[in-house]
Amino acid sequence: MSTPTSLDLPDGVRRTTIRTSRGNFAALEAAPASGVCERDPALLVPGYTGSKEDFIPVLDLLADDSRQVVAIDMRGQYETAGPDGPGGYAAAALGADILTVMQATGARHLVGHSYGGLIGREAVLAGSGAGFGSFTLMSSGPGALTGPRAAELRAMLAVLGAGGDDGHGNEQGDGGRPDRAALRDGIAEIWRAHLEPQAVAAGVPGHIVAFLDRRMRGNDPEGLILMAAHMLAAPDRTAELARLDVPVLVIYGEDDNAWSPDAQENMARRLGARRLCIPAAVHSPAIEAPATTASALTRFWGATEAAPSRPAAVTGTA
Repeated sequence: MSTPTSLDLPDGVRRTTIRTSRGNFAALEAAPASGVCERDPALLVPGYTGSKEDFIPVLDLLADDSRQVVAIDMRGQYETAGPDGPGGYAAAALGADILTVMQATGARHLVGHSYGGLIGREAVLAGSGAGFGSFTLMSSGPGALTGPRAAELRAMLAVLGAGGDDGHGNEQGDGGRPDRAALRDGIAEIWRAHLEPQAVAAGVPGHIVAFLDRRMRGNDPEGLILMAAHMLAAPDRTAELARLDVPVLVIYGEDDNAWSPDAQENMARRLGARRLCIPAAVHSPAIEAPATTASALTRFWGATEAAPSRPAAVTGTA
């Protein structure tokens, strides 16, 4: 999981709620110190078990470029309520959520971290790229997660007795909904037995550990299962994305332990995208290298806005 180094909000960053036709989304919003937004707004989407707080180190840096920047909790993450049924966690449904948030905020630049990148791609593809000034895949891959992180997810699903989902929000077997109370107990035990000791051993400060605990327990347990299942089965839609006229940036750490750096480099080539590999960073560049990450995003966004042909804002219903 991404581990923030601080929970203190910089000047100009505030907690807010983005209200949309698909529901309300907990958010952090950053505005320029001058109060004047001269550049296109941006939306930042966190990864699995993450939250808007993962972007705290870069929010004020990005807003200093005279733009509004919003980071959200996706459906069922931390402080955003989950949907009425499991179908709300299907990749297409989560992508539709992102489109409505972009419409509500006026955002034209979209950044998806890790699993948020897979869902951001759904949003871009659903709208055929219309209205997107750019799309950034941050520490995200072309398709299903592989390697040690995938093994960890499968182990978690096995512990929770939830290995039978097909990755698209559909329960296998008898088709019944999982026992939410049992799932919450199971997730709490995973936190106590594995995740909390790992955080403590890594020297994470006590108040950050307490936040990680609140966030883990705040996630909708059904959402954690269905999102994990999707990450393990996500199709490679790189070719579809490459056909769209949307500028893409691929940014990742040289030691990424989720999708491999080689896989992300190859994805960038297939997309004809700009690419940045950040030295000494792992899977959370916004936390591990905030200045480098913010600078890369600012330069990329500025270049796309300076291009002669720019599409209109995201419109329509999602």
